[in-house]
Amino acid sequence: MNKILIIDDEISICDSLTFALEDEYEVFSTQEVEKAYEIVSSNIVDVILLDLKLGNVDGIEVLKTIKSINDDIQVIIMTAFGSIKSSVNAIKEGAFHYITKPLDMEELLIYIQKALEYKKLSGSLTNLKEVVNREYGIEGIIGQSEALQQVLKRVIKIKDIDSTVLITGESGTGKDLIAKALHFQGIRRDENFQVVNCAAIPSNLLESELFGYEKGAFTGAEKKKLGKIQLAHKGTLFLDEIGEMDLQLQAKILRVVEDMQVVPLGGEKGVHVDVRIIAATNKDLEEEVNAGRFREDLYYRLNVITIKLPPLRERKGDIPIFLDYFLKKYNKKLNKSIKGFEKAVVKALESYNYPGNVRELENLIERLVALSDEELITLDDLPLKYRQSKIIIESDEFMVINMGTTLKEAEKKLILNTLKYFNGNRRQTAECLNISERNLHYKIKEYEKGN
Repeated sequence: MNKILIIDDEISICDSLTFALEDEYEVFSTQEVEKAYEIVSSNIVDVILLDLKLGNVDGIEVLKTIKSINDDIQVIIMTAFGSIKSSVNAIKEGAFHYITKPLDMEELLIYIQKALEYKKLSGSLTNLKEVVNREYGIEGIIGQSEALQQVLKRVIKIKDIDSTVLITGESGTGKDLIAKALHFQGIRRDENFQVVNCAAIPSNLLESELFGYEKGAFTGAEKKKLGKIQLAHKGTLFLDEIGEMDLQLQAKILRVVEDMQVVPLGGEKGVHVDVRIIAATNKDLEEEVNAGRFREDLYYRLNVITIKLPPLRERKGDIPIFLDYFLKKYNKKLNKSIKGFEKAVVKALESYNYPGNVRELENLIERLVALSDEELITLDDLPLKYRQSKIIIESDEFMVINMGTTLKEAEKKLILNTLKYFNGNRRQTAECLNISERNLHYKIKEYEKGN
C-alpha cells in the first residue's frame, strides 16, 4: 500500500484528508514541520500533500528540505488562490503539482494517482540507467589480464574529452563495448549514442543513413528525414567498421570531422552539429591508405587517440572468467542448470587460438549449454577442432622424462599417462595424441605383453 503524508497546520484538514484517503493509502499526518522531517526520514513515503503556508514556516523551504532527504518523494502543493505564483515557484523547486483550496477531492485523487505513476516511471528510468551503466560501463567489460586493464585505463583517461577515437582490433574483440563505455561513462552519457555499421549498409544507402535527406531529394523521399549524425547531436556517433566505407563518402565524413557541418541529401546549407566521433575497424588503415582504399587525411583526423584491443589469444588468462560469465548468462537465458566444465574442457579451451575471439567463445558456450543435458560439460561435448588443441595437464599430473630415456620408453610413458589423464578413455587419448584408436590399442597391448 502506498504511503501518503499530509503536512498542514490546520488539524481539520489533516483529519478530513486522512478520512478520505485511508481506505486506499497508508496515511500519516502532522501539523509540525520537524515531525514531518522525522516521518520522511524513517518511512518510505510516496506522496506528500504539503500546505504552502505553515504558520510562520515557508512551505517552499519545507519542500527543499524534503527533497534533500529523499528526492524520489512526489510533493503536491496545497495552496490558496492568492499563492498560485508561489506554487509555480514550488514546481520549479521540484514539486509535482499544486492544487487550490478548498480542495476538490476528485481532482486531488487524480493528482495523487498521477504522482504515483510518475514516481514509478522515474524509478524505472533510474533502474534503466543503472542497467545501462552496468552493461555498457567499465564494470561491464570482462577480464583481468594486464592487456585489457591497460585498455580500460585509457578509456577512463579519455572518456570526458571530445577528441576522435579510433578503436582497432580483430573481429570479435569487443570494439563496440569499448565505444559504449566511452560514451556511457563520459560527460555525454545522457545524450544520444548513434551506431552506424558501415559494413552492414550498402554504399548507396549509407550516405542517407548518415546525413539524412530533404523532402524530394530522390524518388521515394516523401518527407524530410534526419540522419544519424544529426540524431547524435550533443552525443556520440560510433562508426563501426569504417574501413568498409567507400572513398566518396569518406570525403563527406571528413568535412563532418573537421567542420562539424552536415549537409543532408537534397539540401544546400550546412547544419552545425556537436558530436563526438568514435570509429572502429578490424583492418590496418595504414595499409588501406597505402593501397589507396582509405583517405590519408581522414585517417589522421580519426586517429587522434587510438585504442588497440588485444585478441583473446593474447589474454588467455581471462578465458576462465569468460567461461563462468557465459555459463551463467546462458543457463539463465536457456533455463538450464549446468554447473560447470570438466577440467579437460577448460584446458582445451585455454589452448585454442580463437580466430573469432570473444564472440567465437560466447557462441560456443551458448551452443554447449543449449545442447547439454548433463551437470558438467565434458570434452565429448566440444566440437572436434577445440578437442584437437593442445591440452595442458595440471602440475600434479606433469610427466617427467629423465635425460637418457629412450624414445620408445618416453612414448610408452606419454601414452600411459595420457590414458590415465582421460580416465581410460581411449578415443579421447587417441585424439589428444593425434594417433588412431587402432594404433593406440596395438601399443597398449604391446605394453601389457611387456609387463
